[in-house]
Amino acid sequence: MKKRFEESDRVLLFNSRLRLFPGKPRSRWSGPFQATKVQLSGEVEVWSESISAFTVKGQQLKPYLVGQPIEKVVVHTLIDHVQE
Repeated sequence: MKKRFEESDRVLLFNSRLRLFPGKPRSRWSGPFQATKVQLSGEVEVWSESISAFTVKGQQLKPYLVGQPIEKVVVHTLIDHVQE
């Protein structure tokens, strides 16, 4: 599946280092990073404040989607009414 990224897109980077039972389970995706340069070959230069810029293959990235925050959680309870 071909992925297309644009400059200034927010992306997540796949961490391919395999560790069997290292302790607590963690997500294999790190980021978000910002795409700063997209090459025709599929390589993407990504940037983060903590790690500066580096180049990765586009196959190791996925779009970072920001959703709307949940404002209020409503809990409904069902009560059984006993008929007398």
